[in-house]
Amino acid sequence: MAGFVQYDSGEETEVNSWIRFGLRLGVSAALHPFEYSKTLIQLGYEPIAPLPGKSMLGRPIMKLPNIFQYAGHIRRVDGLSGCYRGLAPKLVGSLVAMVVSDRVADKLGLEQPEEIKDDSQLSEEEMYVQFKSSLKRDIVLTVSGIVASQPFHVISLRMMAQFVGRETLYSSIVCSVTEIWKTEGIVGFFAGLVPKLLCDVACLVLSSSTIYILNKYVIKDKLGRQYNAGFTQFAVSSLLYPLQVVSTCSAVSGSRLMAGQPPIMPAYKNWMDCWNDLQVRGELKRGSSLFWRSQAIHSPATSFAPLPKLARYQ
Repeated sequence: MAGFVQYDSGEETEVNSWIRFGLRLGVSAALHPFEYSKTLIQLGYEPIAPLPGKSMLGRPIMKLPNIFQYAGHIRRVDGLSGCYRGLAPKLVGSLVAMVVSDRVADKLGLEQPEEIKDDSQLSEEEMYVQFKSSLKRDIVLTVSGIVASQPFHVISLRMMAQFVGRETLYSSIVCSVTEIWKTEGIVGFFAGLVPKLLCDVACLVLSSSTIYILNKYVIKDKLGRQYNAGFTQFAVSSLLYPLQVVSTCSAVSGSRLMAGQPPIMPAYKNWMDCWNDLQVRGELKRGSSLFWRSQAIHSPATSFAPLPKLARYQ
């Protein structure tokens, strides 16, 4: 029949993967204003003064703006288009990560395992073989993808961090590359790489292993396994969240941006120095709660000021 194209299973799988990738990019772009707000929160920037309130237990607290109020503040300052600062390098980085990671996996002979709609019918040996092959490929995809896309990730974070000091050093991808190369060299493109790798790889290994063990010994029905996967991934990512904060701060630290220089941010020697500093100040979890944000009313005084000054909170 004219105009009818038939795909073999390999081509169909590749087409489906690109469709899913396109959908993920679309969702990522739509939610970018909230990711933008979360990044600034992780950097410790609080432009809106907290309001007095009470916790669920009736204790006096200071309520911090939630993610919607924070995004609304960015829109009031920079307009709707300003809410998408840093989106372009983020999308480019995602594309680079997918292409490079797939090429690396193919070069190493790590083929994508066939999708199995109901793995409850698999034997224990088949489940283990599938788990081992999938985990090996996923680790390669994760590591190669993160390394390849890290320069774009750094550029995206620094574009967003410019909101703090109202700079324009990172106005485009080309200008950002020039700025990082002149001031920090090639090392600057991979700032915050180690904690990001540790976070994503550890999350992958721990969640995959936990899901496999629970599915093998505890959960037998298909629906239960689907819920198990989602809950386990959420729990592990929450456990490793401090590494995300450290990675974000390390990616901005040392730049010429106000958000990455003293007195706003200490001059960190490395990511472990950043971890220790945030741990001492109790700020390793900042940004982990996006809807109900608060601080104890008896916590150390925090100054909240309009742009371009930055305030920290606990």
